[in-house]
Amino acid sequence: MTPSADIRAFMTRLGHEFARPELLIRALTHGSIASATRPDNQRLEFLGDRVLGLVMAEALFHADLKASEGQLAPRYNALVRGEACAALAREIGLGNVLKLGRSEMLSGGRRKDALLADGMEAVIAAVYLDAGFDTARRVVLNLWRDRLNSIDDDPRDPKTALQEWAQASGMPPPVYEQTSRSGPDHAPVFHITVRLANGLTAEAQGAGTKRSIEQAAARQLLERLEGRK
Repeated sequence: MTPSADIRAFMTRLGHEFARPELLIRALTHGSIASATRPDNQRLEFLGDRVLGLVMAEALFHADLKASEGQLAPRYNALVRGEACAALAREIGLGNVLKLGRSEMLSGGRRKDALLADGMEAVIAAVYLDAGFDTARRVVLNLWRDRLNSIDDDPRDPKTALQEWAQASGMPPPVYEQTSRSGPDHAPVFHITVRLANGLTAEAQGAGTKRSIEQAAARQLLERLEGRK
């Protein structure tokens, strides 16, 4: 199989030249365009999630020999969660080469976090199947290098940190309310309010996923609680 010019360019950005490019094509094939003769990337996503997890766990284990499991776990979660995978996918232009059905393309599928994260994991699995674990590790570590080098000692996401603060203060978990939504379906703008049982609230608004705006609202409230605002 001879890959197209855009696929060859993507291989260069990824840092791996496929001996079996059909594996990469499958990794880039979304269910919206799959058929009996064109399988989608879901099985590869399942495998790639595990390969990525092992590479990140191993890297964090060796990077800080004094860190406890309680310190390593949030760092790991920050590196493998969907937002991180989607961000890496954007950096290497994965969305541009995704194979999508017409309806998914029209709804902005190339920009959706979930599709990008799934595609990134599937591509990792394709590298693993094409060239083995050592090559997959090299590719992953090269892509994640900056994030690994800059990971915070306490990289909990704001929603997790706010929930832990509430629990430590004897409160139920924070409540997130979507107060409005505007914009087209492929680029929605959310307005989110987060509320604690003691009456404190914070708001955030922006484009992206609903979860990312909830994170922004949680961050605003944490900063208020910590006296930075």
